Amino acid sequence: MRIGEQTPAFDTGPDGVTSAGPECVELAASAGLHLDPWQRLVLKQGLQERADGKWAALEVAVLVSRQNGKGSIITARQLGGLFLFGSKLSLYSAHEFKTSTEMFIRLKELITNSDDLRRRVKKITEAHGEEGIELLNGNRLRFVARSRGSGRGFSGDDIYLDEAMFLYARMVGAMMPTMSARPNPQIWYLGSAPLLDSDMLHKVRRRGRDGKAKRLRYMEWCAHDPKTPLDSVDALYQANPAMGIRLTEEFAESEREAMDPVEYARERLGIVEEDQAGGTVVNMAVWDELEDQASRRSGPIVISADITPERSYGAISWAGRREDGLWHVEVHQHRRGTGWMAAEALRLLRRGDVAAMVIDDKSPAATLVPDMRALIRAQRIPDYKIQEELDWIESKLVITSTQDLATACAMFYDATLLDEATNPTLRHIGQPDLTVALAGADTRTLGSAGSWAWDRKSPAVDITPLVSVTLALWGRIVHGDRQEEDMEPFVMML
Repeated sequence: MRIGEQTPAFDTGPDGVTSAGPECVELAASAGLHLDPWQRLVLKQGLQERADGKWAALEVAVLVSRQNGKGSIITARQLGGLFLFGSKLSLYSAHEFKTSTEMFIRLKELITNSDDLRRRVKKITEAHGEEGIELLNGNRLRFVARSRGSGRGFSGDDIYLDEAMFLYARMVGAMMPTMSARPNPQIWYLGSAPLLDSDMLHKVRRRGRDGKAKRLRYMEWCAHDPKTPLDSVDALYQANPAMGIRLTEEFAESEREAMDPVEYARERLGIVEEDQAGGTVVNMAVWDELEDQASRRSGPIVISADITPERSYGAISWAGRREDGLWHVEVHQHRRGTGWMAAEALRLLRRGDVAAMVIDDKSPAATLVPDMRALIRAQRIPDYKIQEELDWIESKLVITSTQDLATACAMFYDATLLDEATNPTLRHIGQPDLTVALAGADTRTLGSAGSWAWDRKSPAVDITPLVSVTLALWGRIVHGDRQEEDMEPFVMML
């Protein structure tokens, strides 16, 4: 009988001199958990040890389609952390609470059904939201809730981040420094192929596939050719190591009929949209390298705004120059609806550091200009003062032409370009909304000269953060150094 490929399409990372994987596999078997060859391979590779006894990999990432059995890998690794490796505190989290509960029940049953393991347990806490296991020697494993925005409180020797498709970079960014004080920490990311907005998992995937990360062990099961037909049986066995073990071709055929093609490609074959599209406009691996969460601008800024064609979302962004001469771009606000945008744009314009506001004349955001004028006229101040303010706002506005938009897109692209002759001149702070927009953005041709612009009508993603950042950067380069006019601030009476 044919079974799925037991070795991953991608297996990169640091090698050690020994591995604790076989011990972990043996312990799991003694508790009644018998692993497939591919699951044993993951533990062997992820638990390689250096000569000093520490893990060769600080990070271990496993990407495999759903229902293949990654939960058994996590459970075996948790048993090892508790009973073999001396992990004083381990934390497990998942996107959905029910997943966390199921993992706790699975581990608890293995331990309580083993006389050898059960006698070493001090306490099992089953209270809702407080699930955990504590041994007589003090080793603890907790099952904790995971919020979208924070990694605070996630500190331990072993951290298991299940359903990593819903993991966000800022959470891991907050978590990593807290692990530095641990003697031998390890963090595991486990999930299926990333969604369009899986910003953290996209970064891990690019680093892993690149193979240059010094302390990341990366293992991914997926179709070897992202352009393969979705009905390919070979691709099915390449992406699903449990095919023929606990998955069947018949079930996969039912999924193929019922699921959207893009969803099926991602969930069952491990193919994400950027693979099928043949890459993104901007190299996302380079974009990740341009992230600098400490980046700050110095001097004047230029702001810009954009609105989706159906006016469901809007974004205001700005760009400035850093002290080292590099460009800094940032999304100021990206929110549902548009009713907030005119007042916020006026508030920003009244800051002393805003040199100009850029609006594309063909964008839905062009309506912000009359909206801002209406807000000024609605103030309870003398007519002459209103006229002064209208004139002042007019002096700040820069309305772009189609050619300006093409130039702005070219400037943004060039600022992110890395090749033998060019170094990127742009930095960003790693905002997920901007990264998602860039990863999903498409382009449209302008005229016959080969110029292009971002395609607002692309159905894949809301690109207002990207368009507004692009225009703000162009405005800062072209108009950012003009002198501020001396004018007293005015107070909006709305």
